[in-house]
Amino acid sequence: MSITKPWTGSLYQEGLRTEDCGPRFYAYYYKQWDNYRMSYHHHDSTEIMYIISGMCRVDVQMPDGGSEQAVLKKGQFIMLDAGVPHRLLVEDGVPCRMLNVEFGFSGSPPGQLSIRQLALEEEEVHTLLTNASPYLVLPDPEEVYHIMKSLVLELDQRGLLEQGRSNVPMKIIPPEERLHHREARNLTSPEQGMLVRTLFIQLLVRVARLRGEMSRSAPDQAELYVKRTIEFMHHNMDRNIQMKDIAAAVNLHPGYLHRIFRQHTQRTPTDYLTMLRMEKAKMLLQQTNIPISEISDYVGVGSRQYFHMLFKKTTGMTPVEFRSSMERHVSQYPSDE
Repeated sequence: MSITKPWTGSLYQEGLRTEDCGPRFYAYYYKQWDNYRMSYHHHDSTEIMYIISGMCRVDVQMPDGGSEQAVLKKGQFIMLDAGVPHRLLVEDGVPCRMLNVEFGFSGSPPGQLSIRQLALEEEEVHTLLTNASPYLVLPDPEEVYHIMKSLVLELDQRGLLEQGRSNVPMKIIPPEERLHHREARNLTSPEQGMLVRTLFIQLLVRVARLRGEMSRSAPDQAELYVKRTIEFMHHNMDRNIQMKDIAAAVNLHPGYLHRIFRQHTQRTPTDYLTMLRMEKAKMLLQQTNIPISEISDYVGVGSRQYFHMLFKKTTGMTPVEFRSSMERHVSQYPSDE
């Protein structure tokens, strides 16, 4: 007696690499969101959310119990694995239009191209399937968008025909029904056609290649973000900037920026900013006549008491002691002029 394999919606299940299977699409939609806050939820399927215009934020609960935030803009997409809790947030006045598809997997009949065969031929697809991640955020030079549009149109046409309209040729389906896709359309047909499978194969290959490109450029990209962060600190250290301001300036989540910055500099962003401020304070105390009471304002530390505490912790001297020591040094070694 044959046993039906219990397929899940995860992109990383071992069966995709060992058994012949294909995609099974469950839902899709085009939708514009505005001033929206979704509750945490998860799907039994893998989900791709593509940002057509505007921006949004997706919060993802990680396996370790923490959470991460992904800010998505036009031309980016996020792929969420099955079972990963997440929520969508869209700010008031900054609408976000997106294209969404949700898919899982099922066994493939003999003779059909399977994901297992694709992974054997495409190394980057195999790498994608064997490196599990709760979510991926990737930029797209429009290839993914065009494939997803074609895929959703084909799903939509098949859905319309399946619901008692099989006598209507595809070419004359009313345009308004093609353009205004039903939101959160749930698909029930187990057989979604060769063109759907072919488009999915194209989609999977493109996502895998984008992930490969991102992985290869990740070290250089992280270094670039760290460099931009340091430049921002230099240009803004006289202001009362916080970690959230620094992260926003380089368009990264504060937690991720903290991690890559520490990896590259062996300091946290806050420690590095404090170091820059204290170096500038030392320069001002040594080379200018700015009153000590005003130095804190020049280095972006609003509280004079806190500035004095940081300065002594860094140099071992108070600002008054530091300036006095510099003045004594100059008097002992006068200029030759």
